[in-house]
Amino acid sequence: MTGESTGRQRWDPGRHETETERLDRNWFSLLQELRVAQTGVQVLTGFLLILPFQDRFGALDDGARLVYLLTVACSIGSTVLLVAPVSMHRVLFRRHRLDALVASSHMLAMVGLLLLAMALTGVAAIIFDAVLGAAAAWTAAGVTLLALASSWFWLPVRQRRDK
Repeated sequence: MTGESTGRQRWDPGRHETETERLDRNWFSLLQELRVAQTGVQVLTGFLLILPFQDRFGALDDGARLVYLLTVACSIGSTVLLVAPVSMHRVLFRRHRLDALVASSHMLAMVGLLLLAMALTGVAAIIFDAVLGAAAAWTAAGVTLLALASSWFWLPVRQRRDK
């Protein structure tokens, strides 16, 4: 029987699932990914929010304070974007808009992860600046950014093309 004769639209015949089943699978997969990312970004944001109340924070120069503020902004932005799909799900619940929810949540997660990568890079710079100085901060930021770009972008894109 074909998808048309059963009244069910086929999405991926190799998986034997309908479009709705595919959307459900994608939504649940995205939720699992968000759970992992949310935990890390929330801990990171909490850590960053208490830094100004530490004694050594006053010793940071203007450049380090700017990096700190940009890092906090990226971390808070990442937190907002990685939690947003949960709120969207509540608003769209029972409205038969799973397609819009999955598509929007995917984009929110991608931008949220980009902001998380920027925040992690900033944290590396702040820590290395406080411990070893500005030159070490730039090196740490570069190495962190390279590691994130390699593992979060380059490797997945390469594996995607190899298929």
